[in-house]
This record gives sequence, structure tokens and C-alpha cells, in this order.
Amino acid sequence: MADTITDLLLRFLDADVPDDAAQMMRLSLFDWAACGIAGARETEFAGFAQMQMARSKGANSVLGGGTSSAASAALINGTLSHALDYDDTHFAHIGHPSVAVIPAVLALAEEIGSDLETLNDAATLGVEASVMVGLWLGRDHYQVGYHQTATAGAFGATLAACRLLSLDKDTTRNALGLCASMASGIKAQFGTMAKPLNAGLAARTGVEASLWAQAGMTAARDGLAGPLGFGPTHHGMDAPVSLPKGDWHILSISHKFHACCHGLHAMLEALGQANDLNADDIDRLHIRTHPRWMSVCNIPDPQTGLAAKFSYRQTAAMALLGHDTGGIGNFTDSITRDAAIKALREKVSVSAEDRLSETEAEVSVTLRNGDIERLKHDLLAPMTLDVRANKLRRKAAALLTEERATALWEAAQGSALRGFTTQLVMS
Repeated sequence: MADTITDLLLRFLDADVPDDAAQMMRLSLFDWAACGIAGARETEFAGFAQMQMARSKGANSVLGGGTSSAASAALINGTLSHALDYDDTHFAHIGHPSVAVIPAVLALAEEIGSDLETLNDAATLGVEASVMVGLWLGRDHYQVGYHQTATAGAFGATLAACRLLSLDKDTTRNALGLCASMASGIKAQFGTMAKPLNAGLAARTGVEASLWAQAGMTAARDGLAGPLGFGPTHHGMDAPVSLPKGDWHILSISHKFHACCHGLHAMLEALGQANDLNADDIDRLHIRTHPRWMSVCNIPDPQTGLAAKFSYRQTAAMALLGHDTGGIGNFTDSITRDAAIKALREKVSVSAEDRLSETEAEVSVTLRNGDIERLKHDLLAPMTLDVRANKLRRKAAALLTEERATALWEAAQGSALRGFTTQLVMS
């Protein structure tokens, strides 16, 4: 009998983490923290965080300051780190893995006095597990309306928590079964505060499912793939998956280097390859993208800063006119009314191209003199860890400050958990 997805996940409990996967996780840990510290400054979430801390007392660190119980800290930190929607993505399963997994293992690591290397290994396995579950659930699960950051992410968070707690396979099987009753999250919440809450709920589920199983609670033997399990009842495709034999899935994580919808990033990276384009010399600019993004980030004439983050025409014009699309503060209502940007975006057109993948974009720039410059970028193009690290450090400096980003980087690369959490709770 073939192994089910649950059987495969259980093998991660005693798996060795490859060095390159662990290094990528360290980068995601740093990026997650930078996004979370910046997200904690979003005042609209202040009431939510304060209420949770008041009702769930504990000693676990909360982004931006304060403490709470392990489960509540995971909920708050997962939510705040996704508040800006600037955290990492994995396109293969259409989800944001770090915001579900890291808050869960962080909370439990503080409970048991773990070090940062042990936390990082558990998080690496949790991210790998969440991607595998996402691939197993498939596109039908996402297309029908489930938010895989929350659903697949909850199983990744649970597996990571079980690894950190050194639970055996039977106990972990129960934890995954318990998770099957709690994993949830719908795309109807996109554009609201409940979208980042979905990530927080997944993180909290990982903490609670693992601790409940550790305390002796049992569940269906295969709550994921068994009869009437999570997959069969949540439009799962039961797609074939296997344990990584070469490169791990985490190595194809895509980090955000622009403060807008990830569907726009390939186009913006392509424009970054241009040879000294002068906006005044442009006659017209045409963008070709995967059909999926046409209904996601193709607002032609945005009127608000939020809408600007979902507009090919707006962000292309911003980039060409020298506005830093990596700066959160640059996406304002007023920038959508900028006369130069409005004039340039009228020269931009967008079309769907089936032959392109979701991570690719092509840009054709026709100049007034008739010359045409053709640009293309794939977000999955190889990038060395050093190049990625430098880009993430620049991003963190823009979100925080150069000094704060440097201190956070040093803490995230170290071994002391307390040094890392000290950075998280600073306002």
C-alpha cells in the first residue's frame, strides 16, 4: 500500500536538514522578523494584539513588545508578520509558508528553552511539509476558495512543532489529525484584516495541536488523507507527492523585494534590467503575464495606495520614474494622482499569455525613435544565497533602519534564541 501524505510527513521527524535548506530558512527567518517588526507598527492591529495579550497571559515574546501565552503569541505573531503582505511566498503551493510555521516554532522554542539552530531546523521541515501538503491539495483546493497559507500552512506548523518537541510518530500522527479539524482559511478574506489573521490561526493551530497530542489527545489515524479526511472534504486533488530526493522545496521560496502583489514582481525585475530607460523616450510599453494575474493585480487606474499595489500600469510607471517600489511608504493615495505617473501609465498595456508561467513576465518597450527593448524575468531564476541575503538586508533596512536591520541580521544568524527575541520585542 502506497504511503499517504501523512506517512510522508511523519518521516520528517527524524530527517536531517541539508545545509542549503537550513541557510535558506535562516534568510526567511530574518525576512519574517523584519516584516513582523514593521507589521507590528500597523496601528489597525493594535487593539487585536492588546486584547489577546490581556486575555492570554504568558511569557512568550510578541512582535513589537509584550508577552502572551504560547498559543496566543503564535496567533499574534503570525497575524502581524503577514499584516504588510511582504513576507515570502512559494508559488508551487500558492502560499506564504514562513508566517504560519515560524510563529509556532518560536513560541514553543521559548517554552522549552531551545536554541536558534534547533528552531531553524524545525522551521525548515515545517516549511517543506507545508509546501508538500499544498502540492498534494493542488490547485482545485485554492481555486475553490481556500487560502493555502492557512490550510497547508497549519499542517506545516503542526509538523514543525512536533519536531521541535521531539514527539514520536504516533503522537505526531494524532497532532496532524487534530490539525485536520482546525485548519481553515478562505480567500474571501483577501483585502481585509482577516487575511493576515488566517496566518496567525494556522500558527496557533500548530502550537495547540502538538501540545494537545503531547498531553494524550487522540484523533483520526489519517485526518489528512483518510476517508472523510481533510483532503477529500476540502476539494483536495490528492496529487502525487514524494519526499525530496535532491533540492528541497524551500530552495524555491520567492522573497518579496517590492512592496506590492507578488504577481507584479517579475515585471518589475524585468524593468530593472533595462538599459537606462528614460520615461520621456517611451512611446508605449506592453506587459505579458500569466492569465492568473489578470484578475489579481491588473487594476488599470488605481485611486488608492492599496490599489496601487495591485496595478501593473501604476507600478511600472513608478519604477520607470524612479520611485522605489520596495518602500512600503511609497504606496500612498497621492502617488496614484501624480501627473507624471498618470501620463506614463496611459502608455502601458497588459495582456495574458498562456505560455508564460506564473513566475514569468515579458515587457516590450517601444521608444519614440522606433527602437524596441524586450525584457523578461522569471522569479525562479537562480539566485545565490549571498545575492539573496544582500537584497533582503536592503529590504529590512528600508522597513526598519540600517542600524536596526544590522542588529536583527546578526541576531538571526546567531545561536542564542534570547538575542533574536530581544530584537523582535523592540518597538
